Amino acid sequence: MSNSTTATTLAKRLQSSQPYWQTEAGRSLWETQRACLGPVVESRVGGHSLEMSMGPALMTMSAVAHPIRWSPTLQLAENESTLVCPPDQLALPDRCLDVMVIHHWLEYLTDAHFALQEAARVTADNGILVLFGFNPIGVSGLARQLRKHQQTFPWSGTWRSASRLRDWLAFVDFEVERVDYCCFRGRMSAKCGEYWESLGRRHNLPLGESYMIQARRQQRQAPVQRLKFGLKAPASPASLGVTRSGSSAHYQSRQAPATHQDQARQTDLQKSVLHKPVLHKPGDQEID
Repeated sequence: MSNSTTATTLAKRLQSSQPYWQTEAGRSLWETQRACLGPVVESRVGGHSLEMSMGPALMTMSAVAHPIRWSPTLQLAENESTLVCPPDQLALPDRCLDVMVIHHWLEYLTDAHFALQEAARVTADNGILVLFGFNPIGVSGLARQLRKHQQTFPWSGTWRSASRLRDWLAFVDFEVERVDYCCFRGRMSAKCGEYWESLGRRHNLPLGESYMIQARRQQRQAPVQRLKFGLKAPASPASLGVTRSGSSAHYQSRQAPATHQDQARQTDLQKSVLHKPVLHKPGDQEID
C-alpha cells in the first residue's frame, strides 16, 4: 500500500490539508467538531475505535481502550499501532469496532462509497459510525460557489449533503440516528463565534459549515412463522365435543356399565310384552 500509486495520491491529499488546520478558521472548525463528538464517545468504554481523519485526532476524549488511527502510508503513520491499508480494504475483522469515525475523507476519495461500505463492515452491531463532512447548503457552501477553481483544501473536495449520505448509509444497512451541524461563523469572521455557535447548535440549524452524522446498523427482526391448526373436514357448531362417529366422547367416558339387576329387569319387561293378552271388541272377527 505504501508504494502504490493510490497510496501516494492519498498521502499528497492528506499533506495538502494540514496547513488549513493550522489557520484560525481550521482550528475553530476542529474545536467545534471535537465538541460535537465528545458527548457521543466519552461515555463509551472498552472495545476498539478507528479514526480516519484529515486533521488532528478527534478521539482524544474517548474512554475506548484501544483507539486506532489510519494512515495511507507508513511515512505518515504516527505510531506503531497506526493502521496502514487502502481505505476500501481495511485490515480488520467484521464488526469489531465500537466507534468508527470518518473525518472529511469521503470528500477526497475517488471511490468514497466503497470506503463507506468497508467502514460499515467493521462497525459492530452495537457500535456507531460517525461521519464528518462539509455542508454544501451552509454559508460556506455558498461561498464555495465563488471558489470553484481553487484547488486548495477544503474547497477542492466533493461536498455532499447529509441527505445524500443518508441514502448511502441506507444502502449499507445503516440508519441515521442524528445529524448535528456545527461551526456557525459570523459575517466576515474566520472564527466560529460563540454567540452564533450557541444559537445554531441550540436549534440545530442546517447552516453550519460542517455536519456530524451518527449512524447505527439496522436491526433486522427474525421472521415469525405462525402455526396453522385445522381439521381436514370442517366441523359444524353442533358437533362440538362429539367424535366423528357421532357419539359423545364425554358421555361414553362417564356412562356406567349395566348391572345384573338391570339385565333381569329388562328381560322380565320383554316377557310381559310378549305374553300380554289381546282384547277384542264386539264385531271383530277372529282369524284362524
